Amino acid sequence: MDLKPIRTEAEHRAALAEIERLWEVPEQSPEADRLEVLALLVEAYEKTHYPIAAPDPVSFIEHVMDARGLTRKDLEPFIGPRGRVADILNRTRPLSMGMIRNLTTGLNLPADILIQPYPLREDAHA
Repeated sequence: MDLKPIRTEAEHRAALAEIERLWEVPEQSPEADRLEVLALLVEAYEKTHYPIAAPDPVSFIEHVMDARGLTRKDLEPFIGPRGRVADILNRTRPLSMGMIRNLTTGLNLPADILIQPYPLREDAHA
């Protein structure tokens, strides 16, 4: 396979097959260079044709809690008292910029995900 931009699904499949074939090549070899370039080409194609949307901020926080073994109490230093943490996780109150800064600094969470708009429970304002 010639190294060139991937434009079709058939070229994408061929590039993936070539990557699989080259996966165990020795580092610092011409084959390793080919593997690296193919991976970049596949990444560019997939970014355009199979974009992955940013996660919902609350779902992301819940995922981080699960992955790190955090409890709601662990979020209190970053979000506020227990009731405010519950409001955020129950989607009755949006994250404030201060909360986002605290989560970004304190838990090393990416601000670009936390600032995304997300739906609140509709009955929260009733």
